[in-house]
Amino acid sequence: MSSENKTPAPATNFIKNIVEADLAAGKHAQRRWAGQPGLAAEHAAAPLDAAKIRTRFPPEPNGYLHFGHAKSILLNFGLAQEFGGRCHLRFDDTNPEKEEQEYVDSIVDAVKWLGCSWADERENNLYYASNYFDWMVQFAEYLISAGHAYVDSQSAEEMRANRGTLTEAGKPSPFRTRSVAENMDLFKRMQAGEFADGQHVLRAKIDMASPNINLRDPAIYRIRHATHHNTGDKWCIYPMYTFAHPIEDALECITHSICTLEFEDQRPFYDWLLERLAEGGLLQRPLPQQIEFSRLNLTYIVLSKRKLIQLVDEKHVSGWDDPRLPTLVGARRRGYSPEGFKLFMERVGVTKNDSLIDYVLFEDAQREVMNESDQRRVAVLDPLKLIIDNYPEGQFEDCAVTNHPLHPELGTRVMPFGRELWIEAEDFQEVPEKGFRRLFPGNKARLKYGYIVECTGCDKDENGQVTAVHCTYLPDTRSGTPGADSVKVKGNLHWVSAAHACPTEIRLYDRLFRVPAPGARREGDAPELERDFLDDLNPDSVRVITAMLEPSLKDAQPEQRFQFERHGYFVADRVDSKPGAPVFNRAVTLKDSWGKGH
Repeated sequence: MSSENKTPAPATNFIKNIVEADLAAGKHAQRRWAGQPGLAAEHAAAPLDAAKIRTRFPPEPNGYLHFGHAKSILLNFGLAQEFGGRCHLRFDDTNPEKEEQEYVDSIVDAVKWLGCSWADERENNLYYASNYFDWMVQFAEYLISAGHAYVDSQSAEEMRANRGTLTEAGKPSPFRTRSVAENMDLFKRMQAGEFADGQHVLRAKIDMASPNINLRDPAIYRIRHATHHNTGDKWCIYPMYTFAHPIEDALECITHSICTLEFEDQRPFYDWLLERLAEGGLLQRPLPQQIEFSRLNLTYIVLSKRKLIQLVDEKHVSGWDDPRLPTLVGARRRGYSPEGFKLFMERVGVTKNDSLIDYVLFEDAQREVMNESDQRRVAVLDPLKLIIDNYPEGQFEDCAVTNHPLHPELGTRVMPFGRELWIEAEDFQEVPEKGFRRLFPGNKARLKYGYIVECTGCDKDENGQVTAVHCTYLPDTRSGTPGADSVKVKGNLHWVSAAHACPTEIRLYDRLFRVPAPGARREGDAPELERDFLDDLNPDSVRVITAMLEPSLKDAQPEQRFQFERHGYFVADRVDSKPGAPVFNRAVTLKDSWGKGH
């Protein structure tokens, strides 16, 4: 599965071509805030720039954003930025029973973390669908008056049964022929709270025989006696998402309404609704254009909201910000870089073709960004004591260490060197295997930034386990001095002074699932077998160790990230780190290891 030495294919973005063509044709040149219900006063001081495009990212505030949302965020905000337009952040909060302020706050934080902004010196394009509820009710009443909507009093079960199938037409509701006056009266009484939940719904009147089931008189308003996070108890009827969303787009003068492919079958209703409202003079033309693209599908993760909730609720992970989860709050805590997300999305491109992308490509993008940006530090993850027998006890000296080999302007720091050091246990073998070049009795190796040492033996405990390695050093071979190259060696070891080391909790995170497609049927499975995605959880997805870190890391700030030489990229945990006592999470290894032994 390794993607080393692979050159990413050029990314495609068919949506960009559509935007360029629309701008060249001046398609939206006549748009104005004036005449747009609900927004004219708010934007009176900020005339609409007709030459600009407007996109939007419209999450429902009923959960935490994940990797798939990152693709949509970066696409929508990226297009607006590239073409000098605007991107709106809009909360589609039409379901009061599932929405909470906690989710609103987390979404705002996630979008900002990805480097996106909906505000500038002229406009603050942060919106809520609930702010348009007054207008949506008026639009619904217009549809009733124009004969395009009716109140249906069937039960949910009856409506479902009469909807039909992909091969059979639906059956008209017995209430479809109600008069405009009766429908208007019932809808007003629905608003007044006279009816119980589910007693009536308002439906669009389109075509019960349409081959597209979404056009078979879809529900557009339902009764819900529930407190809303933004409007409180003002409403007891709430619009359906499919009704509210196109209206929001039109009111905000969105030019290109970009969504994932599962909404493609909803586009005919999106267009039907906006056309009816424009015919009534309630919306200006040109109307928003819905464009669909393929959602992000990655190996080794699940993005289903239901499955993510199950992982959290059943405590297979520690919470929504668990660094193993593909949530954006989890990615941030893991140490992933927003710039790495951007690079990855540029590489995978934007198409209409569903595909499963190897997680390695995402990790490679993260590594590429981190390799360029992250300063280097030294950490010993599996410490073994190294004693330099001929180095004076109690003596220490400072070794100059480069902060970043690609950026000499970042300067150097000092690491104390003394008689006793910590090295990696894997760097010593009493009986060396073939090709082993580090420490074993009689062999010489360089202590990086320090001296060349020759191994003389080791100490063991009563169980035969090595507890310390002994060596002697060659005083004239210190790095950076004329004698550094006087002795040729092949092994190069990193180390930390035992007297100055900072013992630190390190969390070595790996993939949450051990197979590329969690829960998918495998070759040879019985046809009737249904597999549980939880059966594919990786039991080794996290390992907690105590490592020995160079002393400068003691002052690491939360979310400060480094490359630990030889080991990968690590971040100081934003939740559990304390002043003078950081906790580090491994974001990604230095290279892909999932082609070996997994």
